[in-house]
Amino acid sequence: MDAGHGDEQADRRRRTTPAGRTTPAQPASLAEVAAAAGVSPSTVSHALNGTRAVRTETRDRVVRAAEQLGYVQNRTARAKRRTAVVGLVFDNLAGSPFAGRIIGGAQEVARERGTLLQIVDAGGDPEFEMHHLRSFAERGVDGILIARGAHEEVERPDGIGDVPVVLVDAVPAPGWPVPSVAPDEHAIAEAAVAHLLAAGHRRLAFITAEGDTPVTRGRHAGFRSAIEWAGLYDRDAVVERTSPDAAGGRRMGRRLLDHPSGDRPTAIFCHNDQVAMGVYQAAEAVGLEVPRDCSVVGVDDLEVVAAALDPGLTSVALPHREMGRRAMAALLECIAGRAADVSGPVLLAGELVERRSVAPPRRLMGWLNRR
Repeated sequence: MDAGHGDEQADRRRRTTPAGRTTPAQPASLAEVAAAAGVSPSTVSHALNGTRAVRTETRDRVVRAAEQLGYVQNRTARAKRRTAVVGLVFDNLAGSPFAGRIIGGAQEVARERGTLLQIVDAGGDPEFEMHHLRSFAERGVDGILIARGAHEEVERPDGIGDVPVVLVDAVPAPGWPVPSVAPDEHAIAEAAVAHLLAAGHRRLAFITAEGDTPVTRGRHAGFRSAIEWAGLYDRDAVVERTSPDAAGGRRMGRRLLDHPSGDRPTAIFCHNDQVAMGVYQAAEAVGLEVPRDCSVVGVDDLEVVAAALDPGLTSVALPHREMGRRAMAALLECIAGRAADVSGPVLLAGELVERRSVAPPRRLMGWLNRR
């Protein structure tokens, strides 16, 4: 195929007005795409709609030609060919302890609505994720869910045409108006800090993760909002950043706790349960006990950690199953042609799961005992 053939056809489809101005090209026809790709019109149809198997290199050639010529599939025809199949692309299914909850919620709604959910794992590879997205679009699924294992911003993918998309545990990058469902990070932090304040703590620390993400921004804002509401100041509320794992929690926990009682926080709010586990280990290393000497709250309610720690960790559970349900319901509304709210993400609050890692600070406990 001549590399410039598509450009020549696009040029021929432009029209010059009597005043000499060039108007935009008319939409390319399926036959023009076929000619540019060097295949038959039926092969173009099969390649773009997934109605029959097409060799990978042929399909890629057809897709490039269609994009170059600005070919637009007939949306009305597409609606009549609904497959009752929705694709879900997870960025790292195997690496997420909560993927099953998101999938379970989405599957519940899909089953209720008579829709088949097909799930693929990108394995943490952005190029493989793009391959899956294009493959779903080419095979004519009715819509696509793009899920993340951690709340983050997602760029608009190329080459998926007008297939309806909804994001799960993610938000779209600026300029991509699609529906999304994500945790309310601000409310999650406020709930955790409010619980510590209610227990009587007034010297708090927040161990957050490194990086600038919707998670770190939202939780930091929620932490600040809660301590300001309580009338506390920077000297009463320390914010530290570390890696979001137990090693980071150990390192930062020791830095915060290896001080005399009057110079250390009485409570620590942790980015996640793994960081909280590291704080437990740091407390033990410097001769302190949770919650006698320091109360701890995590996020995620990762049961293999939170329930296994001694004492059990109080944690804010994220709404993974409900995110899956809401996202699938929103996607099916888009597929049905009903307008979707793209003014901002749907934010869902977490649930505080109380165990035994929070107690009043020691001096308050002493005062209560004397009474």
